[in-house]
Amino acid sequence: MNLHTINVIISREYMTRVKKKSFLLITFLGPIFFAAICVLPSLIMFLAEEDQSKIAVIDETHQIVQRLENTSTLEFQDFSEADLDSLKAELGEAGLQAVLHIQTPEACKGRTDTLALGNVSVYSEKPISVDTKAAIKGGIDEIIEEYNIGKSGVENLGTIMKSVKSNVPISTFTLGADGKAEISSSEVSMMISLVLSMIIYMFIAMFSGMVMQSVIEEKSSRVVEVLVSSVKATELMFGKIIGVACVALTQFFLWVALTLVLVVGISSFVGFDSLMASATMQTEQMTQMTAAMGVDADTAAMSVMNMPELPSGNQEMVAVVSALQNFPYLKTILAFVVYFILGYLLYASFFAAIGSAVENEADTQQLQIPVTIPLLIAFFIAFYAFKAPDSAVVFWGSIIPFTSPIVMLARIPFGVPGWEIALSIALLLVTFVLCAWGSAKIYKIGILMFGKKTTFKELWKWLKMK
Repeated sequence: MNLHTINVIISREYMTRVKKKSFLLITFLGPIFFAAICVLPSLIMFLAEEDQSKIAVIDETHQIVQRLENTSTLEFQDFSEADLDSLKAELGEAGLQAVLHIQTPEACKGRTDTLALGNVSVYSEKPISVDTKAAIKGGIDEIIEEYNIGKSGVENLGTIMKSVKSNVPISTFTLGADGKAEISSSEVSMMISLVLSMIIYMFIAMFSGMVMQSVIEEKSSRVVEVLVSSVKATELMFGKIIGVACVALTQFFLWVALTLVLVVGISSFVGFDSLMASATMQTEQMTQMTAAMGVDADTAAMSVMNMPELPSGNQEMVAVVSALQNFPYLKTILAFVVYFILGYLLYASFFAAIGSAVENEADTQQLQIPVTIPLLIAFFIAFYAFKAPDSAVVFWGSIIPFTSPIVMLARIPFGVPGWEIALSIALLLVTFVLCAWGSAKIYKIGILMFGKKTTFKELWKWLKMK
């Protein structure tokens, strides 16, 4: 193969695609989408707080309504003497959002020595929210629990029950090769794992499909006949694959840069960064204090997470901030680039061969099935990798070349031995070389075949030709 010719094809493919309006549109809209994914959940939770709803309570027990506590979103009003049907008909006019009807079993009506409930129903013009239902249920459950504790006759039973309940914050640390402990967060690793596996799956599927579409377009328009008269078919295939890979990497790095700019800008504008800065400052101050007392750095980090004065919610925030600070971003990005390039080259060679064997996209459905199934299997394994990153299924999924680009990236945030990554990359590289050789043989014959529907039997015959 002539490297100069391949370079010309790469340049042509690259420049043709990056100048397209669709490329520019996706490149600049993509970061907005990713930034929205990062920021919107917090914004929505902040802005989606419900206004206070007025709940009418018809309490047949006459023991619940006076104990129900109002909250920032719920205000309970006693309508125990009102008629249920009349109240349901006048909800809107009375400024009420719902009616809570607490019934008493027939055997307990009129009794004050027991608190027994029959059906508890909520009537409203519109379905109540899940949070409202949970708040009502939680309030009633707590009242009944307190009543039963009081009836038990055991002195200070409520205090005893509260004292035996435990909410232990667990601090997690990872040990480096030098034995140094660094605060980690399983939640952070899980989120990064999911994001990486989804992005690389999307990139491989999208850009490999782009290669196939390009091959089909050139073949159906007969442009390929002119191109093949000037260059070898294999040079055209590899030039096209590498050219699209360059487009993908350009788009990826632009997305990373623009997404970071947008996330930082939006966070600064909204003010979420002050919380992160506060947690970071708190971590540094406590570490400095303990270090000044003659405690080593590792013990200082441990004390930050275990000081009783630090609320558990702040402990979790400190863990998240520290995990984000200590996360090996450079290693992860390098791994993403390597696995994307090799995974893309492997699948793009398959899709290029499929594109050369058909004359339109409608004929690709059957031929794509054996190629897309490993991709889907890899995605499903990666989606559950955070639950058991070292399980047999996930391990072999990260080693087998057809699934390793996606599954290994999902494992990396949880820590993977260097030899496993090296073995995975080596097998992936060898598999790509072998599959690219076979795809090139199919491409060389199929690109000039017209008027005949290609089958798997036909592809196998082309593959065995010398």
